[in-house]
Amino acid sequence: MYELLDAMSIKNKNTRTRILQATLDLLLAQDGTGTRMSDVAKRAGVSRQAVYLHFDNRADLLIATTHYMDDILGSEARLGPSRAAQSGIERLDAFVLAWGSYIPEIYGAAKAMITMSSTDSAAADAWGKRMQDMREGCEAAIVALDSDGTLATCFTADEATDVLWALLSVSSWEHGTITCGWSQEKYIRMTTTVARRLFYQER
Repeated sequence: MYELLDAMSIKNKNTRTRILQATLDLLLAQDGTGTRMSDVAKRAGVSRQAVYLHFDNRADLLIATTHYMDDILGSEARLGPSRAAQSGIERLDAFVLAWGSYIPEIYGAAKAMITMSSTDSAAADAWGKRMQDMREGCEAAIVALDSDGTLATCFTADEATDVLWALLSVSSWEHGTITCGWSQEKYIRMTTTVARRLFYQER
């Protein structure tokens, strides 16, 4: 009995993973234009009903795909140095490095979802949820500065969080690396410098 339940659990997990990988593949291959539930089912080699057994709707599927991408790229481990930082400025620097280095790895899927968002409410919901999650990382860095008494007095914590959130947006990365032609190393260096000058004030 237990063996049967274990086998069913593994099968369900494998099916879910196939669906998520298929969705990610379609996002990367087609700029998101072919990510209907039927398209995903065909790519994954499962029925459309099987997709709905694992995901209530397309927004849930796209949100889960962003989390799946985080899992396979090890986003939690990347955030470890930021979360373990001993001071606000260390946490700010570490978060800028972690997220700034992550953007080029998720850029294909991110760009597809951003492009889709203007006409696709499910994509807009999924990308909005992902960006709210990222904002929480910005907030944690700013709160650490504020707790140290080193947050620049020209900002409230909420204001500084919003400014840092904008500074670390995908569009800012695009502007620096694509429009201005910066290397990834220069982007990290410049963004870290700007963040320090904006938000850090020595006691």
